[in-house]
Amino acid sequence: MSSQAASQGSQTGQCQGFATQAIHAGYNRQKNADAVSVPIYASAAFDLEDAARGRALAAGDIPGFEYSRVANPTVDALERRLAALEGGVGAVALSSGMAAVSYALMCAGEGGGRIIAPTNLYGASVDALGDFLPQFNIHADFAHNINDLAEVESLIGPDTRAIYAETVANPSTEITDIEPLAELAHRHGIALIVDNTVPTPYLLRPIEFGADIVVHSTTKGITGHGNAIGGVIVDAGRFDWTNGRFPQFTREEQVIADGDGTLRSFAGKFGNEAFIKRIRVKYLRTFGAVQSPFNAYLQLLGLETLPERVSRQVASATAIASHLTRTPHVVKVNYSGLGNTPQFELAAKYFPNGVGQILSFSVDGDVNNVRRILDGTKIFSYVPNIGDARSLIVDPANITHREVPTAWRVAAGVNDNLLRLSVGLEDVNDLIADLDQAIAGAY
Repeated sequence: MSSQAASQGSQTGQCQGFATQAIHAGYNRQKNADAVSVPIYASAAFDLEDAARGRALAAGDIPGFEYSRVANPTVDALERRLAALEGGVGAVALSSGMAAVSYALMCAGEGGGRIIAPTNLYGASVDALGDFLPQFNIHADFAHNINDLAEVESLIGPDTRAIYAETVANPSTEITDIEPLAELAHRHGIALIVDNTVPTPYLLRPIEFGADIVVHSTTKGITGHGNAIGGVIVDAGRFDWTNGRFPQFTREEQVIADGDGTLRSFAGKFGNEAFIKRIRVKYLRTFGAVQSPFNAYLQLLGLETLPERVSRQVASATAIASHLTRTPHVVKVNYSGLGNTPQFELAAKYFPNGVGQILSFSVDGDVNNVRRILDGTKIFSYVPNIGDARSLIVDPANITHREVPTAWRVAAGVNDNLLRLSVGLEDVNDLIADLDQAIAGAY
């Protein structure tokens, strides 16, 4: 086992602004041959130097790098930067967003716990919670409305370990009211885990509102160019994992024994970093969903322009959503950022700079009209991704949410006539014209 490298800080010292941190946090060029950009450390393993240092590294008694399945300098810089941007004590980067979701839920529910979650999650997350994780004795209790605190509280039982939700649901853009949900969770000694993929930390930092664990598909807005798959788990470092609901954190284990052989527990050895250390030592090290140094490098490049990209995408998404409300054959537009939705107050509280670059809309007619719209766009690409610099369109019922039970899908508004947009960086007038001609041509 290798521990994460010692805190390297930033070339500019203590960074305050988000944009500055997005470029500099977590990296010291003087410790990397003065390279301005984070180098790609394409090495499977690292020299232990001598027997004493090797033993100390393996035991996690000193910081450093041993083997890239557990820690790598390029990936480490990405982890530190994302932890800084989200306001966490530590992060673990993984090979995909679903690895991040799965590891976080499994780490919390390990050994027979239950997770409360809404039914309007991303399709793969619903499948994981409803069908796959139960095979590992981790079960879900689904709430129809995650913002209905009475409904959520009625689902809390002695085996409940966490509440899991998306800060902005995909594709409805429904907003989770994080603060009261966190208060409810903490009152019962359970953790709040949130997926912050859609807004990215530029638009929302859930830890500031009480979230304990934040996950991302870094494939999306964080990377921003559709050229690298990745995920991350960020730990706020505030939750008490020793409160009796989480025996996995207080059980003594050989893998983190001291150099003299004394067994230790994750809570006892790592304190407020117990969760993120368990993710690294048990889940990443054992299951091996490793972030590659090259993909980490691409994500670091994407982070450098995150504020500029997302700001423009939000402005364009808002303009497109507004236009679609007046477009023939469009019967409903889902975009919480419009300002006239039932969640107007939540949008103002959590998202003063916008809710993100995705929106969805329903059209009249039938599936043939939907297909003609999909086939008729010239600038929007038919691609199942979000957060790309390119604008994308997809039909969620057949692509991203096909594994969601029909009743849940329909209740969340994901019907056969729904189209989802991820707005990119093209000229917004060109995007509006492209949608207009595709919709008109479909009828």
